[in-house]
Parts: sequence; structure tokens; C-alpha cells
Amino acid sequence: MRQIPVVMSLLVFSVLLAISCSKSDPATIEPDPYAAIRATFGANIDPNNLENYSGQVRPAYIIRDNGGANPITNAKATLGRVLFYDKRLSINNTISCASCHKQAFAFSDTAKVSLGVEGGITARHSMRLINARFSAETRFFWDERAASLEQQTTRPIQDHAEMGFSAQGGRPGLDSLLRKLAAVDYYQELFRFVYGDVAVTEQRLQECLSQFVRSIQSFDTKFDAGRALVANDPQPFPNFSPEENQGKQLFLAPPQFGPNGVRTGGGAGCAGCHRPPEFDIDPNSRNNGIIGTASGVGNDIAVTRSPTLRDIVRFDGVINGPLMHTGVIPDLRAAIAHYNNNININPINTNLDPRLTPGGNPQRLNLTANEINNMLAFLRTLSGTNVYNDRKWSDPFR
Repeated sequence: MRQIPVVMSLLVFSVLLAISCSKSDPATIEPDPYAAIRATFGANIDPNNLENYSGQVRPAYIIRDNGGANPITNAKATLGRVLFYDKRLSINNTISCASCHKQAFAFSDTAKVSLGVEGGITARHSMRLINARFSAETRFFWDERAASLEQQTTRPIQDHAEMGFSAQGGRPGLDSLLRKLAAVDYYQELFRFVYGDVAVTEQRLQECLSQFVRSIQSFDTKFDAGRALVANDPQPFPNFSPEENQGKQLFLAPPQFGPNGVRTGGGAGCAGCHRPPEFDIDPNSRNNGIIGTASGVGNDIAVTRSPTLRDIVRFDGVINGPLMHTGVIPDLRAAIAHYNNNININPINTNLDPRLTPGGNPQRLNLTANEINNMLAFLRTLSGTNVYNDRKWSDPFR
């Protein structure tokens, strides 16, 4: 009888020891499938609570959409965000997509041309990526050489001067990048999270990068607040000043020209190419009369595309970088001046848009000082605030 407490004590001790051992045995602890993601990005990316990319609200009057073949999902756009900001996508880990397309400047660059790897520079000014999805034009790059945004996304990676995986001059090609990313722990977790396996392919890079870019939207502008109150674009907006409404009318109304290409009435006709309410570029647009190059050497008449006119300036009125593919236009007033009286018929330019040469003459809008100021007032209504600080479009590595 005296042994019973001892036996029971030993039994209790054994049970407790077994429980303790089982709790401390690493083999029994479920591994965290997102350990590398959490270690790299902290609170910036939570696989269990993704940012909202797929369910963003857009106004009912926004109808153009070039992303139907690759609908946005939160998971793929999240992976696209990481790829967009990751400098590992360059040969020497110094350049990312965001190096040339900065959130603080509507995903453009304040420099005329952007720096690439090992002293390289971009051939043209870095285009703003605002509302890239909301355009009838499906082709991308200034010269539209990419048939889709998907194709566009991996071209800079393979550009010798930009990100360097060119397979030229002794540099590796894209296959080397795919192997490089496949060896990164957080990409192993992200690709398994998104696709169910760890395969890193160019098609998957394109799919995710383009979804992230298409998710970048700006509809919190003064223009959108006014457009929601009226039935159509020409109707005066109740929230606009008289100057802004007058500038809008000038933007929308086509000009009337005399026999020598001089405006005799009407507006400035900007909407003929930059079509509201998306303010995207008309796919039929041709060259706008600027045929120089960013380097100042040679001619470039192939440029027929432009980004949306939304967020040309920041919410505080500061320009988001120089304009046109050359960066030769420093501000909005100079842009208006180009179309006002600076269109020239150059025999070199066989691609000039005929809308700029009424009757075969270079257009002369002859806008007054008041008209120019009203146009400037209107164009500033196209800028929002959210796109500059929304965390879902920010650098996840910070």
C-alpha cells in the first residue's frame, strides 16, 4: 500500500514528461508556410489578409478596359507588387520597375530619362502608369511595340540598358533571372501561394506584373466628383469654378478652322485624341509633331501612344515629371503651347496626325491668355490624392 503513491507519482511524472517532450519536439510543430514572406515583408504583406486589388470601385461612366483577358486577383497582384519593387529583377540588384516608375510621381520619373544598370539609360521618358487598364488602346510603350501590357512587362527586364537580362554583350538572358528568382525563399512561398507550385516562368511574371499595374487607378479627383453629379461630360459641373468649366469646354469642343489652319471658333479639340472620361489615347492617333529623341540625336516618328492625362500633376499642383516621350516639355503650359502654335509640318515626319494639320496646314489654335489659364485650371482637376499614398501600391520591402 505504501508503494501506490510512489507508483502513481512515477506515472504522473511520465505522462507530464511525455507531454513536455511532445510539445518541444520540432518534428511535431507545424511549419509556417509563409515564414520567409513574414521575415521579408513584415506587416506589409499578410497572405491571410491581402490588400484589395480585385474589388476596387470604379465609376459607372468608366467603360474602357483592356484587362479582360487577365482579370485581377488579390493574390496575383500581390505577387506582382513584390516583383515590381524587387531590384533582384536586374542583373546587379540595383534597378526595379519602381526605379523608373515611382509612386510619388504617379508612377513616372521626374528625370527626362531614367537610369538603368551599370550606367545605362532609358531610350525614352518613363511613361506614367496611372489607369493603364482603362484604355481602348491595348498596345504599350510609346511606339506601341508591345501588343499588350503583359508583353510589355518583361521587355524592360530584357533591355540591355534598363535591367540588363539581355543575353547580349556577355550578359545573361531571362532564363537566368527565372532561375535566380526560383532560388529566393520568399518567391518559393509566394509562387506556391498563388499558383500551387514554385515554378517561375515568364508568363507568370507577365501575368502578375500586369495585374499589379492595371490595379493602379485614380478616380478620386475633382473631375470625378463633378462627373458623378451630371449626366454627361459637356454638362457644367456644379463643383467646378467658372474657369474650370470653361477650360473643360475648350478641351472637349472641336476647333473650327479657316482655310489656312487658323482657328476661327470652337474649342481646342484635345478630346479628339485624349478621350474623356478616361482621358486615354485614341488608338487611331498618330504622331503629335514631336519627333526628336531623348538623347537629342536622330528622329523618332514612331511615337503614337501616350498615357492618360490623369495625374499629370500631383494633388499639390507640382508636375509629375517632364512630358512627351523625350521629356522635352517641362510643364502643362508648355504642352498647351505646343498644340497651340508650335505644330510644324516636317517632311521627315510621315506619321503626323492629320487632325493637327487642318486643310494640310499646321493648326494654329491662337488660344488667348484667359483660355490657356482656363485649360490649365481644368487639367489640374484630373489629379487625385490616393494613388500617391495607398499602401497597396507602395514598396513592400520598406
